[in-house]
Amino acid sequence: MKKKLLLPLFALVLVPVFAQASCESVIEEIKQKIINNGVPADNFSLVAVPNDEVDSSKGQVVGHCQNDSYKIIYTRH
Repeated sequence: MKKKLLLPLFALVLVPVFAQASCESVIEEIKQKIINNGVPADNFSLVAVPNDEVDSSKGQVVGHCQNDSYKIIYTRH
C-alpha cells in the first residue's frame, strides 16, 4: 500500500528534473546546429527564458521547450 502512494510522489518530484533536462538538450541541439553553420561557440549564447520574460530579453527566439513554457533566446556577441 505504501509503495503505491510513494510512486506517484516520486514521479512528481522527478518531473521538473526531466523537464529542465529537456530544455538543456534542446539548447545543446540548437547550439550544435549554429556551430555547424560556422559560428564560433564563443560568439553567441543561448538561454531558456520563461514566456513572460521574452519581451524584455534582447535577442532572437530560436526555439522552445518545456511544453512551450520557455523560449530559447539566441544572442550574438
